[in-house]
Amino acid sequence: MSDEEQVSDLLAARRAKLERLRAQGIDPFPHSFPGVTPSAEALAGWDDLEPGTETGRAFRVAGRLAARRGQGKMAFLDLVDRSGRIQLQARVDVLGEERMATLVELDLGDLVGVDGEIFRSRRGELTLRVDDFTVLAKSLRPPPDKHHGLTDVETRFRRRELDLIANEDTRATFVTRAKVISTVRSYLDEQGFIEVETPVLQPLYGGALARPFVTHHNQLDRDFYLRIATELYLKRCIVGGLERVYELGKDFRNEGVSFKHNPEFTMVEWYEAYADYEDAMVRVEQMVAQVATACGYEGELDFSAPWRRITLRDAIAEHTGGLDILAHRDAGSLADAIRAAGLQGYETDGRTWPQLVDDLVSKAVEPNVTDPVFVTDYPKEISPFAKDARSGDDDLVERFEAFCSGMEIANAFTELNDPDEQRRRFEQQARLATEGDDEAQPYDEVFVEALEQGMPPTGGVGLGIDRLVMLMTGKRSIREIVLFPAMRD
Repeated sequence: MSDEEQVSDLLAARRAKLERLRAQGIDPFPHSFPGVTPSAEALAGWDDLEPGTETGRAFRVAGRLAARRGQGKMAFLDLVDRSGRIQLQARVDVLGEERMATLVELDLGDLVGVDGEIFRSRRGELTLRVDDFTVLAKSLRPPPDKHHGLTDVETRFRRRELDLIANEDTRATFVTRAKVISTVRSYLDEQGFIEVETPVLQPLYGGALARPFVTHHNQLDRDFYLRIATELYLKRCIVGGLERVYELGKDFRNEGVSFKHNPEFTMVEWYEAYADYEDAMVRVEQMVAQVATACGYEGELDFSAPWRRITLRDAIAEHTGGLDILAHRDAGSLADAIRAAGLQGYETDGRTWPQLVDDLVSKAVEPNVTDPVFVTDYPKEISPFAKDARSGDDDLVERFEAFCSGMEIANAFTELNDPDEQRRRFEQQARLATEGDDEAQPYDEVFVEALEQGMPPTGGVGLGIDRLVMLMTGKRSIREIVLFPAMRD
């Protein structure tokens, strides 16, 4: 029999069981099942219970049947819910022969609700005796192989629901993701920030150096862009006097897919009036440490403050055998220096100076970082929204990127609040665009006019939630921690 024929027979057998349930007057898809206790909660607090002893406590649990052992007068079944796994004991002298037969005939993968008492079996396992049960949803397709789980990567990412059913580690990953997000929000809320919502569909994209997705609004008959960042709208909130704001949500960038890139991703950006990038560094250290504690992080990374600080100029020199980007201030000179240094894997022809610098960061610095580090003081050409460095060096701005475990996790500035300088920076970005930089920042006159109203000194940070989750879970691919990642056909 072919695999296709076997699957067809399995589906037919499950549908036949569905009809038998209906023939018995059992609704295989009831409306609700109130009063459910998570299995982990039902099992908690009985550590001192002796084998063969009952608790006298009844619970109602619900979940998916994951295993079945025995039949006839007694059977044991495993039920899995979000909190874990619980063993069920079904006995014919409790349920009666007809109900017992119905229960043991259910398929693995069926969703059931169970009422019963917790006891410790003679073998020492906490168990729920089945006093009554309710079919909650008949599964018409078999679950992934119970012994080997779901290991095919393509199937795991394309059919995440099967991955969640089969792999406890996957469920734990997304529970951790939820903890990361709730902890980030809690930290900012406790620090007096307010959460705001800015447009996802924007008439002009901005706030990052990236290519946007374009969509068309039929009624208005105009193109909009899916936002690449929330930055410019959030700074307009600072102008308006909200003083401490943040937004946690999706951004979209029309870029390649890799182990650390997905075209839609989750960011938190926060902006704080009367602060600068030094204050932002402290907040990043505090927030990440708080997230690590909340998630019970036990890995090898050291998130304790203070994190190492190094200038971008020194970081590139450190990892390229001494290449000094500020000694080569035009594209031709820097390209010659990269070739002279014998660096491999760099495309130098036809590249702008900012593109060459960005390439050095992503290929020389970023992959070689393990414990978190702040790389500071960036060239003005690649930082159009950052304030000039107080060092007096006209080429540099107060910006940092935080790197950890081979990834950038945060980007921050002392925000530029001089509208005339911001206008000049936009004009510089326009020149870069004419030189072939298709990720240059477009000119945004509305934002400049907002700055002309007056924006207080401000520190701003964008921190990648997906990459923070990768750090907390030890996953090396963003597709592991995004429920439904973008996939090729």
